[in-house]
Amino acid sequence: MLFKSLEFVIYFPTVVALFFLIPARFRWALLLVASYYFYMRWRPEYATLLLISTCIDYAAGIGLGKASGTAARRAWLCLSLAGNLGILFAFKYWEFFSRSFAQLTGTETMPSSFDFVLPVGISFYTFQSLSYTIDLYRGQREPERHFGKFALYVSFFPQLVAGPIERSTHLLPQFSQVQRFDYARVVDGLALMAWGFFKKVVIADRFAIYAHEVFDNADAHSGWPIIVATYLFTFQIYADFSAYSDIAIGAARVMGFDIMRNFRRPYAAQSVGHYWRRWHISLSTWFRDYVFIPLGGSRVSMARTMFNLFMVFLLSGLWHGANWTYVIWGACHGVIVALEHGLARSRLAIRDRVRIAGWSGVYSAACMLITFHTIALLFIVFRAPSLSDAAYLIQHCWPASSTPVDLTGFDWVLSVALIGLMLTFEWRQGEDSPRTYLMRMRPVYRWPLVAALLLIAVLFGVYDQQAFIYFQF
Repeated sequence: MLFKSLEFVIYFPTVVALFFLIPARFRWALLLVASYYFYMRWRPEYATLLLISTCIDYAAGIGLGKASGTAARRAWLCLSLAGNLGILFAFKYWEFFSRSFAQLTGTETMPSSFDFVLPVGISFYTFQSLSYTIDLYRGQREPERHFGKFALYVSFFPQLVAGPIERSTHLLPQFSQVQRFDYARVVDGLALMAWGFFKKVVIADRFAIYAHEVFDNADAHSGWPIIVATYLFTFQIYADFSAYSDIAIGAARVMGFDIMRNFRRPYAAQSVGHYWRRWHISLSTWFRDYVFIPLGGSRVSMARTMFNLFMVFLLSGLWHGANWTYVIWGACHGVIVALEHGLARSRLAIRDRVRIAGWSGVYSAACMLITFHTIALLFIVFRAPSLSDAAYLIQHCWPASSTPVDLTGFDWVLSVALIGLMLTFEWRQGEDSPRTYLMRMRPVYRWPLVAALLLIAVLFGVYDQQAFIYFQF
């Protein structure tokens, strides 16, 4: 079920109304049924995978709670890791690795592979479920013995298919608390959902039209169309993904649940490492806590730390999809972040000299622009259907010999205005979340702003049932 569908417009108010009308002790059951219904609206049979993953980690959690020896605890953890990662590999990566193996060995026939459609959101709920058993193994929480509430933690519909990737230490206890209706909180959540819907239908889906045309027909374009499509996709993917997070956080807040913030003005970052502390925060912190730190983190030598950083981003690229474009994209980010870490002292020395000279503002702006264009350039690799298409797009993006840009004057003005509106909103909100910023505004300004955004959404929105980009991951 898509957030921007008519079905969700009926589904969500119905779930919320029933949630507050029924006794608190039955609410987990309502949300569990609603969450599975929400997920099964895509493809019912894949709810079985969600249930299997839930059962594996629930059993592993109970086993971890009862196990007394290190070997027994490690065995239960391995069961969880093997079960979840095995399902993820079979449904998401088997085809990729078997095809790559066939190409590497030069075999004419590929090894047998599964003929499955990728389950929506499998990487998200797999990582969320895994974090529970890893936290148990580390002794950071006690096992959840209520199967229904644990199943709800894995399948909670607002953030089920595209995050944020929650932790059991944060979200799971909330399902045992009594959530009371609060008008201010409901309005707060609805305002954030409205901002998310605006970014999705007005900005992301409008920019997607041109980006799809260029990236999916790479050899038909050169020069300025590639440059324009790259800029538009850079803002499209941010508007699209942050929109889902805003809607998810807002929907959960309407019912009284708190979900972690997933974006913090990423395009204001002044380095690629800084960018990853602001972009998809739930994934970045997941890899930090469950991969980077276990590898030794920054407690080891400089060379080993740089290697750990590279491995984290290489795995992050693979997490995004079973395609060499994602692997190379992740590896490029890994190389850059590792080099930034290795040159940290030199960078600090330069910053101090610039500050003494009184050029701090210029230096910060330059770092921001360089970082943004680095991210945008790497998004060509991320978005391209194949590495050959990515190579073509990068080689032919110089405007010396260019095909015409198929945008009208109105399209140009509207695109620039929408980007300006989104960036201005973020600049005004500062380090606050969009929800906090909206609620800080005086009602005399807030409600005309919300009304104006809704009006723009009606006039300029694209309603073609296009799914969120991160559903494919």
